[in-house]
Amino acid sequence: MRSDARRSARGPSGTDLINTPDIELWPGGLLRARNGHDARALARARHVLRRKRDGQYLAADLPEGLLPLVQRLTREPGIEQALDALQRAAAPRRPGLERIAELPLDRLEERLHALGLDADGYGERTGLDLVPEPDRLAYAGHDRYRRPLWLHPLAARAWSHLHEAALRDGVVLEAISGYRSHDYQLGIFERKLARGQSVEQILTVNAAPGYSEHHSGLALDIGAPDQPPAEESFETTAAFAWLREHAPGRGFVMSYPRDNPHGIVYEPWHWKFLAA
Repeated sequence: MRSDARRSARGPSGTDLINTPDIELWPGGLLRARNGHDARALARARHVLRRKRDGQYLAADLPEGLLPLVQRLTREPGIEQALDALQRAAAPRRPGLERIAELPLDRLEERLHALGLDADGYGERTGLDLVPEPDRLAYAGHDRYRRPLWLHPLAARAWSHLHEAALRDGVVLEAISGYRSHDYQLGIFERKLARGQSVEQILTVNAAPGYSEHHSGLALDIGAPDQPPAEESFETTAAFAWLREHAPGRGFVMSYPRDNPHGIVYEPWHWKFLAA
């Protein structure tokens, strides 16, 4: 998908996540804090600035101005770009004319090198492409774990229609996860490495940071009630049978069938929306 090539299919006003390389701008009302000071600020915020690499809340955009939630906010990497995005978000916008752009693919080689991976070699070996993040994501409800589900606006609309069509047929589809940032994918590797897995073991299940279809916001993992998430047993469910029959006609494809050329294990739960 080329930068700026897609028109946004925006949901209700104020429910988009504004994405920058280091910091996400979440719409107010979706985040919760444990301490009273931050909780009061988040409850009133129009947007919340959230550090991507660890989920730290950085600042709340209140009606009376920006409230820092960390010390030395002005020294935070990427803060100027995030504040510019916040200012643009406050400007009046013409409905239907907004476009989704792609964030630059910077710092990925450094991250892959830290994992002992060569970016060019990995791409050639797997046939996977680098996947940019969109600069805006749409709120698509909540996933199984009551976390906000973020998807590319086109995928969010398509997922809503797919979910509703399944319900009409008596089938419940649960979203397990949607958009993941490059930083989030790196965190998956770091946690699994800390548990003793090797990089090669992880790569059979997770694409390297920068190469996951989840970065685009066009892919999501789907589950069924009372079924474990992201397990091959999903293929035995009525939900999977319904997807096999109906999802392709609604623009969704299963990315990693058996014996796929990318070296990724069979993932009957992973579906991608092919934006037209």
